[in-house]
Amino acid sequence: MARFRSRLTLIFVLLIGVSVLAAGIYMASSFKSNHISQLEQNMSREIMLIEQTLQWQAEPTSASAMAFYTDWSKKLEQTTGARVTFVTLDGTVVGDSISAVSQMDNHLNREEIKNARDEGLGSVIRYSDTIKQNMLYVAAPIHDDNFEGYVRLAMSLQEVEQSVRELWAYLGIGLLVLFLVATLVSYRIAFNLTRPIENMTRVAHQIAHMDYKARAQTTSTDEIGQLGNAINAMADSLQLQMAQIRENEGRLRTVMEHMINAIVMIDDQGEIVLINRKAEQMLGIKNKASLGKKFEEVRVPYELAEMTQEVIERKLLVHEELTIYYPEERLLDANVVPVYYSEQEWAGVLIMLQDVSDIRRLERMRSEFVANVSHELKTPIAAVKGFAETLMNGALNDPEIAQSFLQIIHDESERLNRLIGDILELSKIESKRVPLQFSPVHMPSFMQQAVEMLSKEADKKRIQVSLVVEDDMYMEADEDRLRQIVLNLLSNAINYTSDGGQAKVVAAPLDVNEDGDYERIQLTISDTGIGIPKKDLPRIFERFYRVDKARSRGSGGTGLGLSIVKHLVDSHHGTIKVDSEIGVGTTFTIELPVLQDHHPDIR
Repeated sequence: MARFRSRLTLIFVLLIGVSVLAAGIYMASSFKSNHISQLEQNMSREIMLIEQTLQWQAEPTSASAMAFYTDWSKKLEQTTGARVTFVTLDGTVVGDSISAVSQMDNHLNREEIKNARDEGLGSVIRYSDTIKQNMLYVAAPIHDDNFEGYVRLAMSLQEVEQSVRELWAYLGIGLLVLFLVATLVSYRIAFNLTRPIENMTRVAHQIAHMDYKARAQTTSTDEIGQLGNAINAMADSLQLQMAQIRENEGRLRTVMEHMINAIVMIDDQGEIVLINRKAEQMLGIKNKASLGKKFEEVRVPYELAEMTQEVIERKLLVHEELTIYYPEERLLDANVVPVYYSEQEWAGVLIMLQDVSDIRRLERMRSEFVANVSHELKTPIAAVKGFAETLMNGALNDPEIAQSFLQIIHDESERLNRLIGDILELSKIESKRVPLQFSPVHMPSFMQQAVEMLSKEADKKRIQVSLVVEDDMYMEADEDRLRQIVLNLLSNAINYTSDGGQAKVVAAPLDVNEDGDYERIQLTISDTGIGIPKKDLPRIFERFYRVDKARSRGSGGTGLGLSIVKHLVDSHHGTIKVDSEIGVGTTFTIELPVLQDHHPDIR
C-alpha cells in the first residue's frame, strides 16, 4: 500500500509540475509581450498628443529652436515618465530630455527611426549603456509645416522585467503548493477504498477511550455502511448515558463541596476515593495529595483511624465524639459507616464528621450564664429577704436598726435593678435588636461631658481625673453607645482606684498623614488603681467574670460592664485591649475608625 501511494504521488507531482511549468512559461511570455504591447500603444498615443498640442518651431536646427525643443522634452518627460527625443528628417537630434543635443550623434540609422520612416511607427527594445537597463524605444513621424522629423519616446523595461520575475516567484510558490496538494490528492485516492473501515476502527478506539462524541462517517448502504450505523447507534446510547452520569455526578459534587459536614470515602482496598472541602479544612489534608492513598498513610487523628479500622474489621457502624488538635482544636461528632454495593458486596467505608465545637461551647456558655445569673440574683434577693424577715420579727421597734436594715434593703434592690438592667442591655446588644444611629461626634465636648458626669464620684474619693483631647477632632459614632463605653471604663477606673489616686482620659488621632488627615482614633482610659493580675486579663471581658468578687460587689459592680463595652466596641468596628500591673494601675486602649460604613450593624 505504501509503494502504491508513493508511485501515484510521483505521477501526480510530475503531471502537475510539467503542466504548471508549461503554463508558467506561456503566462510569463504572454504577460511580457502584452505589457510591452500596451506600453507601445500608450507611447504611440502620447506621441500623437505631442504632435497635436506642441507649437512646432521653424528651422529646428537653429539654436533657439533646439533650446525650445530641449526645454519641452524635459517638460514632457516629467509628464509622460519617458525620455523624449526630437529628431529631424536627416537624423539630427534637436531636443532631448536627458542628453545635450550637441553631444548626440545622428539618429537616422537607428532601427526605431527606420521603422517609423518605413512603417509609420517604429518600436525597438534595446539595451541602454547609459542607464544599464533594457529600454523600449517608440518613434513616430511628425508632419508639420514648421517641422518634419520624428518624435521618439524611450521607457525603461525594469518594471516589466520585475513583474515577470515576481510572476515566476509566484509560479514557483504555486508549484510548491500544488506539489503538496498533489501529494494529498494521491493519498486521498489511495485511501479511498480503505477509509471507511479505517474510520470505523478509529471511532471504535475513540469510544474505547471515552470519547463518546466520535461518529463513523457512513455514506453507503452496504454492509460497511450498516456496520457504521450500528457503531454510531452504540455511541449515541453511550453518550446519553454518560451525560446523565456526569449530570448526576455534578449535582453530587456540588452537594458534597457545599456540605457543612466533612465527608471521606474509602474503597474496599483502603484507599481514599473521595474527600470534600470541609474534610480538607477539618483534617488539614489536601484533596489532590490524599486521593488514591491508603487511609493509614494520610495524616489523620489516631482516634479516627482506630474507628475506621474497627468498621473495616467488624462491618458495623461506629458513632463517637472525639477531640482533634490539628490543624486546630475541634470537637467532632464522627460517624463511620460501612458501605455495600449490594447486600453482600463490600464497597468500603464512609466517614462523616460534624464540627460540634461551637454547639458545645454555646451550650456550655448558656449553662454558665444561667448559673451565673441565678447566683448573682440569689445574693441580693437573699439579703432583701433576710433583712425583711428581721424587721418583721421586731427590729422595726428600734428606729436606728430599722433605718440601717431598710438602707441595706434599698441598696440591694438597687443592685438587683442594675443587674437586671445590664442583663437586658447585654441581651439586646447580643441579639442585635438595637440599631446604631451613627452621626458626627465632636470629641472635645463629648469627652468633657462624659468626665463631668462622673465628677461627683471622683470628688468623693478625691480622685483627680484629667482629660487630654485635641481641638476640632470629630468621628462618626452612635453617641449614646460611645458614651456608655467611656462611662463604663471611667467608672471602673474611679471605683478601683484608692482615695487620692488619678485617672486619665486621652483621645488622639492615629497615623496622621502629611495633610493632617487620619482614619482612626485612639481612646485611652488609665488609672493608678490596684491593677488586674495578668492571669485574669484574657477573661475580664467575659460575662460575670470578676477578679475579686467581694471587691466587685462592694463597688456595686454587676460583672457585665466590660462585656457590654466589648460588644459596643465591636459594633463600631473597633478594637479594645487592656494592660495592667498590680499596684500600678490599669490602661484600656480603644481604637475606632473615624468613618463607619453606610450599612451599620444591628447590635
